[in-house]
Amino acid sequence: MSFDPIDLPWLPQPAEQFRKLCRGLDVGREGLGSAIIALATQRLDAGQGAALSRAIGRVRSEGADLSPLSDFRLAVLSGSTFDFIADGLPASAARHGVALELHLAPLDQVEQEAFDPGSDTRKLSPDAVLLAVDHRWLGLDRAVLAGDAQAQVSAAIDRIRGPARELAADGKTAPILCTVPIPPHPLFGSFDWRQESSVRAMISRFNAALNDLCVETGAILFDVAAIAEQVGTARWFDAAFYNLYKLPFTPDAVPLYSDALGRLLGAMRGKSRKCLVLDLDNTCWGGVIGDDGLEGIRIGMGSPEGESFLAVQQMALALKARGIILAVSSKNDDARARSPFREHPDMALRESDLAVFQANWQDKPSNIEAIAKTLAIGLDALVFLDDNAAERAQVRAALPMVAVPELPSDAALYPAMLLGAGYFESVGFSAEDRSRGESYAANAQRAEVLSRSRDLGDYLGSLEMRISHAGFDAINRTRIAQLINKSNQFNLTSRRYTEAQVAELEVQAAFTLQTRLADRFGDFGMIGVVIATSGLDSGALIWDIDTWLMSCRVLGRKVEEAMLVELVKVASAASVAEIRARYLPTSKNGMVSDHFDKLGFKILSEHADGVREYSLDPMTFHAPTLPFRDN
Repeated sequence: MSFDPIDLPWLPQPAEQFRKLCRGLDVGREGLGSAIIALATQRLDAGQGAALSRAIGRVRSEGADLSPLSDFRLAVLSGSTFDFIADGLPASAARHGVALELHLAPLDQVEQEAFDPGSDTRKLSPDAVLLAVDHRWLGLDRAVLAGDAQAQVSAAIDRIRGPARELAADGKTAPILCTVPIPPHPLFGSFDWRQESSVRAMISRFNAALNDLCVETGAILFDVAAIAEQVGTARWFDAAFYNLYKLPFTPDAVPLYSDALGRLLGAMRGKSRKCLVLDLDNTCWGGVIGDDGLEGIRIGMGSPEGESFLAVQQMALALKARGIILAVSSKNDDARARSPFREHPDMALRESDLAVFQANWQDKPSNIEAIAKTLAIGLDALVFLDDNAAERAQVRAALPMVAVPELPSDAALYPAMLLGAGYFESVGFSAEDRSRGESYAANAQRAEVLSRSRDLGDYLGSLEMRISHAGFDAINRTRIAQLINKSNQFNLTSRRYTEAQVAELEVQAAFTLQTRLADRFGDFGMIGVVIATSGLDSGALIWDIDTWLMSCRVLGRKVEEAMLVELVKVASAASVAEIRARYLPTSKNGMVSDHFDKLGFKILSEHADGVREYSLDPMTFHAPTLPFRDN
C-alpha cells in the first residue's frame, strides 16, 4: 500500500446519500455549524465539495448562525481559471473551521483589481486576497538563454510585489502569495539545476525570494509548490486541460489544493490543532503490552515493523519540538502502559514527553474529554491517533470536534497520514509556540496543586507567580498577531489584525500592552494584549480600549486586574481624563460579557444587540491587592 495525498486518504468515506444530507441543512437547525463541519470532514470529491458549498452558501444567505465556524472573507485574483476550485472551496474551508465568503475576480485581472480603489475586490475589504498566479503569468515559463535570467526573476518578483503592497496598504487585508511549482520537463536534464537561465533555476530563485516579500508586505505564504511535489509534477501539470480550459493543474488535484488552502485559512483564524493524543498498542509500538509484555512488543531498529513504530514516535517528538502537546489515551492497566516509556531501551518517547497520560479501562471519548479538561483546551484542539477503526468511529461519533485521521494497516504510513492531513498548519512560529507543550504539561501540575490547596488565595500564593508588562515590539510582533487572531473566548471586541497592522499599531496606538506570566512550574509566555487609541472630548484626553484579550489558560489568576493596573498607571502619567471601553458580543465571547463590570468600569449604555459601552476614571481608580511576586 502506498500513500497518495491526492485522494485525501486521512478522511473517512462520505456518508450515504451525502447530497441529500446537504439539502437537509436548514437555517433553523440547532447546531448547524457543527453539522456542516461533520459533513465537510469527509473524503469529498469535487462534485460533493461543490454540493456542500452550495448548501453553505444557501444557509449563509438566509442569515444562519454558523458557529463554531469563524467568518472569513477571501478574494481570489487569478492568472488562470479558478472557477473549478472555487466551487468546492467553502466546503474545504468548513473542514478547517472557517465559514468562507468567497469573491472571485474576473480572470487575469490581478493588477487591475489590486490597484483600482473602486474595484470589486478593494470595495469588499476582504480579510485576505489570494494571488493565484503561476510561472506562465510571471514570465518564468521558458528559459532565457539569450538574455539576463536574473533580470527576468526580478521582474517576476516586482510584478507580484506591486499588487501585494497595494492590497496590504489598507492595513486590513493580508495578501496570500503562492510558491510556484516547477514543470517536470528539464531543457538541460540534470544540468538544469546549475543553469541559471533554465526554468527550474529561475522558479527556484523566485520561490526563495517570496520569503523576503512576505516579510516586506505582511503576506501569508501558500506553498503550492509543495502540494505539486506531493502529487508529482508530471501528474500536476496537465497540458491538455491547460490548453483547453486554462486550468493551472489537473482537476484531480482540486480536493487536495482546496483542503490545503482551507487549512491555511483556518490557521489564520487560529483553528489549528494544539494536541496529539496517542493510542499505545499497535499505534506507538507493535503488539499489546498487556499480552506480549515488555519483551514482546515491537519497537526500534532491526525490523521493518519496529522501525515503522519508531518513526511514529519520532514524528511525535518532532511535533513536540515545534510546540504540539503530546498526550496518551489507552485502554490499559496504568502501570503496564507506562512501563515501555520507563524501561524499554528502544523507545524514542519517554514519560516526560507526555503532558497527560490516561491509561485505564474507560471508553476513549471519556478519556479524551478528561485530557482536554486537564489541559484546559477545547476538544477542537485535539487530534486522536488510533490504529483501531472501531475506536476511531466511536470517538468521531461521540466527539465530532476531535480530529481523527483514518489509518491504514501498515504503520509505516502513519506519519504520512497524520502530517498529510495538515492538522497542525501554521502561519508563524515563535518562542512561545516552541514551549507550548511544556507549558501545558505544567498546567497538569498546577491542577494537582489546586486540588490540595485550602482556598484560592492559598493556591495563587503557592504558585509564586511573576507578571511583566511591555509595549508592542518587533521581536514579539509575530506572537502578538497570533494571539489577536487566535483568541476568541476572552476577547472583548474580537478585532483581528495582521502582523503588518500590529507593526503600525506599535507606532500609532496611544497604548499597547503585551503581558507575560510565569510561575514555579513554568513560563506561560505572552498571555494578554491590550490596545488603546486616543482622542479628545471637550478638550479632555480620552483613551478608548480597542482590543483586550487574554489566553484562557490563565483565568482566575488576577491577570486582568494586573493588566488594568498597568493601563491606569500609564494613562495617569499621560494625563488621560477617561478610559472608555466596549464589549462586542460574539457567539464565543459570552464568558467575558461582564469583564469590565468586574473591573469597576461604569456602564454608559447598552444596546439591543448586546453591545455595552463603559467608562473608567483613572484618577479615582483604586488598585487591588495582587498575588504576584516582584520580577
